[in-house]
Amino acid sequence: QVQLAESGGGVVQAGGSLRLSCAASGRTFSNYAMAWFRQAPGKQREFVAAISGGSGRLFYADSVKGRFTISRDNAKSTGYLQMNSLKPEDTAVYYCAANNFLSTTSGEYPNWGQGTQVTVSS
Repeated sequence: QVQLAESGGGVVQAGGSLRLSCAASGRTFSNYAMAWFRQAPGKQREFVAAISGGSGRLFYADSVKGRFTISRDNAKSTGYLQMNSLKPEDTAVYYCAANNFLSTTSGEYPNWGQGTQVTVSS
């Protein structure tokens, strides 16, 4: 098991930027693929972005492609989600997740953080 803790959420105006962090502990972080998911009120949790353990493979949801960038620093056991050109529809609780293989499906991730709220005002 790996423990995850997100930070960096907040309130931002449309067009602004935020960087989310996901600090990992408990196991060797580089052994895990990492992903970001989000859940808006009344909606299902949806995939945002994923990155392999060595950062060689990246996936993005179409809705965030070109605006969000996923990255990781294995030496710091931390993953990141840089979010630019934010829109009101990006408002959600953002969760990081880790698994020993890369996936875009939330059900395949056994390790989750507690989530961090991102609110984009128009």
